[in-house]
Amino acid sequence: MIGLGLIGGSLLRAATQTGRTAWGATESSADADAARTDGFDVEPAVESALRRAAERDAMVVLAVPLTEAETVLRTVAELAPHCLLTDVTSVKRPIAELAARITPQASFVGGHPMAGTTRSGWQASDAQLFAKAAWVVCVDEDTDLASWAEVAALAIDVGAKVVPTTSEQHDEAVARISHLPHLLAAVLAHVGAEDGPLPLSLAAGSFSDGTRVAATRPELTRAMAEGNRAALLPVLDSALGMLGAARGALASTGSLGATINAGYEATRARATQAGSPSSPVRIDLAATDAPEALLALGAQGGRVTELSDNVAVGALPMLDDERGQG
Repeated sequence: MIGLGLIGGSLLRAATQTGRTAWGATESSADADAARTDGFDVEPAVESALRRAAERDAMVVLAVPLTEAETVLRTVAELAPHCLLTDVTSVKRPIAELAARITPQASFVGGHPMAGTTRSGWQASDAQLFAKAAWVVCVDEDTDLASWAEVAALAIDVGAKVVPTTSEQHDEAVARISHLPHLLAAVLAHVGAEDGPLPLSLAAGSFSDGTRVAATRPELTRAMAEGNRAALLPVLDSALGMLGAARGALASTGSLGATINAGYEATRARATQAGSPSSPVRIDLAATDAPEALLALGAQGGRVTELSDNVAVGALPMLDDERGQG
C-alpha cells in the first residue's frame, strides 16, 4: 500500500486481517508512526516498499490522491516496473492514462472502493470500511483478466462486492453520484452560513444530511472533482438546468411539483433496485467473451461476489419487468 490515509490504511488493516502478507509506506510521518504503533508493517520509505514488492512480485496499490499519482508512478516505473498495479483513486481515466504512459510494463487494473468518510489519515482507517461496499474493478480494452481477477479477489477478501465497468463508464457514473453531490454540498453549506448565525442555529437533519460531505478536506474534493472535469461538466449542466426550471416554475406558477415529484420517484427507483431479489450469474474468465459478460453484469447493476476456479460468480438484480417475464 502506497499511502496510508483513510483508504490505504483501511486496506492495510483489512488485508492483514484476512491473513495476507501486506505492508505499506507513506510520505506522512504521522501516519507511518501511528500505523507502526498499531502493529502494522510500514516501510521507512516508498522506495524501500517498492523494492520489496519487486523482490516478491507483489501487487502494488496506489492509495494517494490523483494529484500525487504521477510522482508515485514514476517511482514504481523505476523500482517495481513489472508488478501488478492497481489504485483506489476516485477518477479512473486519468490514472489509467498515466499508468499506460509511465509504467507500460506493469499490468495495471484500475480500482475504486465506493467507501469513505469525511475523516482522513491513518487514525480514520477501519478494517471494516469495505464490508458490503461496491468496489469498481475496471475492465478496459487492455485489461489482462488474470490481473483483473487478482485485484477483484483482494476486494472480495476484504468484504467488498466487485462492480466491473470501464474507466470511462465509471467516471461518468461517479460524476453523478459522488462528485456532483460534493459540489452541491459545498454550495448548500455556503448558502446556509452566509446570512448570519440564525439559519445555522435552526439547521437540523436535512441540512446536516445535505452538507455532510462538504466537511471533506477541500484538497481531496478538488482532486476528484477537478480530475473528472470532462464527465462532471455535463452533469453539472443538467443539474443547473433542473434548478433553473424549478426556479422558473416557482416564479411563474408557484409550484415545485415537477421537480419534487421527479426527485421522489427517482429515490423510489433506487430503493427498488437495492431491495430487488437477484439471480445468480457465472462468468468463465477464460472465455473469449468474458470481458463483455463482465461489463454487461456491471452495466445492469450486478456485482461479482466470489471468484472460484477462474469463474466469476455474480448476482444480477431482477427488476420488476424481469420478474414478470417468468
